[in-house]
This record gives sequence, structure tokens and C-alpha cells, in this order.
Amino acid sequence: MSLRAPHLFPVFAALAGVACLSLMDAFMKSAALAIGAYSAATLRYALGFAMATPVWLAAGGRWPGRTARRFHVIRGFVTAFMSLTFFYALTKLPIAEAIAISFFAPIISLYLAALILKESVRREAIWAALLGLAGTLVIVGGRIGRERMTEDAAWGLAAIGVSALLYAYNLVLGRQQAQVAGPLEISAFHSGVGGLVLALGAPFFLSLPAPPVWTDLACAALLTVVGAAALAWAYAREEAQVLVPMEYSGFIWASIFGWLFFREAVPPTTIAGVALIVTGCWIATRRKRPEQALV
Repeated sequence: MSLRAPHLFPVFAALAGVACLSLMDAFMKSAALAIGAYSAATLRYALGFAMATPVWLAAGGRWPGRTARRFHVIRGFVTAFMSLTFFYALTKLPIAEAIAISFFAPIISLYLAALILKESVRREAIWAALLGLAGTLVIVGGRIGRERMTEDAAWGLAAIGVSALLYAYNLVLGRQQAQVAGPLEISAFHSGVGGLVLALGAPFFLSLPAPPVWTDLACAALLTVVGAAALAWAYAREEAQVLVPMEYSGFIWASIFGWLFFREAVPPTTIAGVALIVTGCWIATRRKRPEQALV
């Protein structure tokens, strides 16, 4: 008998969300180099809130209940510092290194999902995550060593390590949050709470950008809203362990955007890594018959 075909819409939504956020990273690195990571992150949140909130309210948005508010606040704090440390790392490290280290987050999140969400981690999900990580290392292995490390590299490595840990927790929070709130509400509160957290340092650290940087920030904010909404929709309909390997597609998108915008060549190691990542994604989306799942 044939296996039950998986429902792939959440997977496609997750891939689209990751693509949006990968393109957002490119815009944010440009802005962070111009005005600093703190100012870029804070202003992106402000613009994202201004974009998402009217759409949420026009769609009939109402003040969330106690459980939803709790997840909005927790995730807002987590993503605020996750974003700040990641964008700071991008100003100190080659982007390939920063992305490579951040890809350890989905591995950690698989086990956090088991602890927090009580999900049963299937062997297929573990193999998928490991294949995704292997593919990422193959891709990055072709690039690390060719980039010059700055004297601030130690700070950058520390920042991306913190960001990866926060990102792992953020993935699990995203699954919990998506069970009690809709995508538009999540997008609005994600930007609102994160912006309020970072705004506490505005009197001391905020720098207003020149007009060209505002364009980068506006594009980044829009991509953040769309990407967050797509991921929220996906995590409301599928287990974290199935969607987590989709995070590895971010490096594929980064390679594509690098070629489109900067004509960066795609080496053979990238193609080999992509093959491993796609294989991992395929394994993660396969589901066994109910009687097989119990084995």
C-alpha cells in the first residue's frame, strides 16, 4: 500500500518565509554597516509595526487574550535580542560564517521541541536535521578561509553564538504562539514588542539614517512582516520538527540573492550542499502510515 501523501502547504509556506527573511538579511546588513546594528534593528521594528498593525486591525484584529499576550511578550523579548546580536555579528564576520554558525539553531530546537512541546522526535526528523547541517557545512567549507577575519571576530563569534541559541528557542516559541494567535496578529506584536524592548536604549544609541538607508530598512521591514506571517501560518499547521529543516534553505536563498544582486559565483560545494539540504527537507516531509508511526 502506498504511504499517505504529506500535506505540503505548511512546508511551502515555511520555505517562502525563510526566503523573505534571507532577503531581509541582505538589506539589513547594508543598513547595519551604515548606521550600526542597534539603530538598524530598532528602526526595522518600528517600520514593521507601522506596516503590520493597520493590516491586522483592518482584518478585524482584537486585543489578544492572556495566553496570547504572554507568548507575544516572551517572543518579543527573545527576537529583539536575537535580531540585535545577529545583525551585530554580520558587521563583524563574513556573512557565510555567520549563517553557518546560526544553522546550529534548528538542531537545538528539535530537542527543545521535545522538552517544551512534548513532541516525539522521529528518527526521520533527526536524520533530516543532520543532513541539513552537513549540507550547510559543505557549502560553508568552500567559503570559510577565503574571507578575511577582522580583529573584532571574537565579538562577532560570541554574538552569533548567542543569536543561534535565541533563534532555537524562537523556533519553538513560534510553534506555541501560532496555536493561540493568527499570522497578522503575530506579525504586529512581533514588531511592536521587539521595537519597544530595543527602544529603551534609543536615547543613548539611536542614529537616524540618510534617505538611501531608509529604503533598505523599509524593504527589510516589509520582508520581515511577510516572512513572519508565513512562518506563523506554517507553524500553526505542522510540527516544529518537520519545519525546522526548512530553515537550512536560507543558505540557498542567500546564494541566489548574492548572485542576483552582487553576481557572486556559486561554487560546486554549494551545489553539493544544496543536494544534501534538499534531501533532508524531503525526508522531513515524509510521513508513515498511522500503524507504522507507532513502531
